[in-house]
Amino acid sequence: MKSLGSRDKLQAAAAASGHRRVLLLVFASCFAFATFLTFLYSSSSFASATTSSSRYGSSATSTTSSSLAGSGPGGALPLPVFDALVHYASFSNATHRMTDTDIRAISAILRARGPCNLLVFGLGAESPLWLALNHGGRTVYLDENEFYVKYLEPRHPGLEAYDVSYTTKVRDFKDLLEAARATRAAECRPVQNLLFSECRLAINDLPNELYDVPWDVVLIDGPSGWNPNSPGRMPSIFTTAVLARSGATAAKGPTDVLVHDYNFELEQVLSKEFLCDENRVAGSGTPSLAHYVIRPGSAGAGFCSAGQDGAAASSQTAGEKTRK
Repeated sequence: MKSLGSRDKLQAAAAASGHRRVLLLVFASCFAFATFLTFLYSSSSFASATTSSSRYGSSATSTTSSSLAGSGPGGALPLPVFDALVHYASFSNATHRMTDTDIRAISAILRARGPCNLLVFGLGAESPLWLALNHGGRTVYLDENEFYVKYLEPRHPGLEAYDVSYTTKVRDFKDLLEAARATRAAECRPVQNLLFSECRLAINDLPNELYDVPWDVVLIDGPSGWNPNSPGRMPSIFTTAVLARSGATAAKGPTDVLVHDYNFELEQVLSKEFLCDENRVAGSGTPSLAHYVIRPGSAGAGFCSAGQDGAAASSQTAGEKTRK
């Protein structure tokens, strides 16, 4: 009997173990099924979110970018911001800065043309202002001082500047002008590829791609010309006159050219010679700022039309203000 009782216990234990196996199998099956349902739900939600993102993400990103940039149509600054920058710049006490009237006259052109491709000869107190006002466009500065370029660039993120090696001197400007007139049909012609120019007034050592940019506005406020050994603005005025009539700049249409310090002899004579009085916009400048609009094909074989040649202008420079 004792032996029989042991068998009954073993059978009972085996039955209980089998029951536990069944329960464990059922539990594992339920867990696997729940996991599978969770995976399906997560996949569906992710797909829905992806679809929604692809449907609305473009406009959302555009809206966010626009909000962060604070820009108006076409990337331009909102007018209140534009006006505020001009207002505070005009009250700046920085040394060697432009007059209030000059700043406002230049700003008016940038508002009309911007965002645009803006080329500026010369770095100065107003350089960050021009960069800000041309928000959404491209602003490039050219200056003869390599150290000043390296000094300003890290202090004004986004400022694109290049140093230029000028070989001219203010004291030689009349001789250089006569040489340019003598070779107007050859080296110093109004339409040419400046990269290969042999004219002494041509700037041909810039980064190559700058010659292919369609410049909308050119501001000539450099290089320096305050003493006879300074490079003077003969090369910048001549190069601008050629750029406006050649290549990509001429192909895109009219170019606004602004010449600062126009109350000095060199700027007047060279501007009349290569930019021409016929292209000057009356009433849009100041006594120290001349505004020209150069149109493709606006001159014949020379820079100016017949009867408007700048050669006659140099005979009228007696008594004009010169730098000391």
